[in-house]
Amino acid sequence: MPKRVIHWFRRDLRITDNTALNAAVAAGEEVIPVYIASDWTGSHGWTGPVRQEFLCGCIDSLSKNLDAIGGCLIIRRGDAVAELEKLAGETGATAIFANRDPDPFGRAVEARLETLCRDRGIGLSLHKDACVHERDEVLTGQGTVFRVFTPYSKAWFAQPKPEPTSAIKKISTPSGIASLPLPHLSDWGLVSSGAALPEPGERAARERLKKFLSGPIATYGDRRDLMGVEGTSRLSQDLRFGLISPRQIYSAAKRVEETLPPEGRKSAMKFLAEIVWREFYMQLLWNYPELLEQEFSATWRGMEWPGLPEIPDAFNRWCAGMTGFPIVDAAMRELAATGWMHNRSRMITAMFLTKDLHLDWRLGEAFFMRVLVDGEIASNNGGWQWSAGTGADAAPYFRIQNPWSQTKRYDPEGLYIRKWVPELANVSNASLIDPPADGRPIAPGYPLPMLDHSTERDRTLDLFARHKAKASS
Repeated sequence: MPKRVIHWFRRDLRITDNTALNAAVAAGEEVIPVYIASDWTGSHGWTGPVRQEFLCGCIDSLSKNLDAIGGCLIIRRGDAVAELEKLAGETGATAIFANRDPDPFGRAVEARLETLCRDRGIGLSLHKDACVHERDEVLTGQGTVFRVFTPYSKAWFAQPKPEPTSAIKKISTPSGIASLPLPHLSDWGLVSSGAALPEPGERAARERLKKFLSGPIATYGDRRDLMGVEGTSRLSQDLRFGLISPRQIYSAAKRVEETLPPEGRKSAMKFLAEIVWREFYMQLLWNYPELLEQEFSATWRGMEWPGLPEIPDAFNRWCAGMTGFPIVDAAMRELAATGWMHNRSRMITAMFLTKDLHLDWRLGEAFFMRVLVDGEIASNNGGWQWSAGTGADAAPYFRIQNPWSQTKRYDPEGLYIRKWVPELANVSNASLIDPPADGRPIAPGYPLPMLDHSTERDRTLDLFARHKAKASS
């Protein structure tokens, strides 16, 4: 009987440069590729229809890619460890291959799987794949975890980089293995949000990278913060689901960077630094899983987030993009319409929630995870704690973005606002960069600003200062 092994697809939905899949193909004469769908239904605190719809498209694409090289994607549903045990028993597989998950939830599953495989005499081979460098590869000179980005970044770039591998050409999957149909939104009791999502699948991800490297990377440094232009790579959802590996992105971008003039090279390095930020947040969460429950900085643990009692529906108005601050509302409506939000928008909306509405960053963190197509637990947590002033290398609590001045700087022509807030399509640029002075709405049907930014800024400074004094006493 040929040696059979299982490859468990998780957040690595591709056949190119897939570390564990490569190892499985090398080790087994027959490979059983499996995806195990979660069995929750109705609602989930950390995901929703946008990401699940994109996931379904990616699994469909992966299935076709495996069919094209002689394989067959097996679909199971339920507890991952239990389903892998059943599959190994049904097929006589001698080993399970998978790529490690950097999140605490996935790591807990891996710990259970390790126990099962040890007890059942099944080989288990877990691999690095979601990161270029994992949690224990980029450390300080004393062998400790970096808590500040800049020295981490320098150490990260100094490490030798693995080259990506090519696509698997051939897989042999035994026939007759029971499989469920490819997953559909209805499996989770969900219906489509109607968001305009990017094309799913490995090929689409490669095309997005190719498009970005063909030109926009050379101006990324100047255009990445301009909210009304397409100046970013739009690869975040592809990294989230492993449609493309960070090694592929780094290697391809580095090759382009070396051909560019000095300013273009600076832009390319700015882009590559975003890969490093992603891994910085991943290694922080890997080493400090309590980040999902509490502030990274001990100074701010127990921080009071009183909200605005005079505006009881403040959170709902923020979610709906009806705050009366055009740049905030444009960002939240972009999120609702596309499942994605410009990175500058993420900072503006997060700081507005925490510093203007005085609401707990964990509320915004959970909301974003439910609605983002690229919802990445570590990056999302890192971004929210940065904006709240509580995280690693965070913005100081007294650095509070003013939505009006952010508009003037990053959407000076109002292109972004007019695209996502149609009520403001015909107002002047000047009306978008300052609160209305006459006490009247900027346009019919659009709300007045729900608060005065200067007043709430002062309140935030007082809240943080009082907490800091109390913590140090």
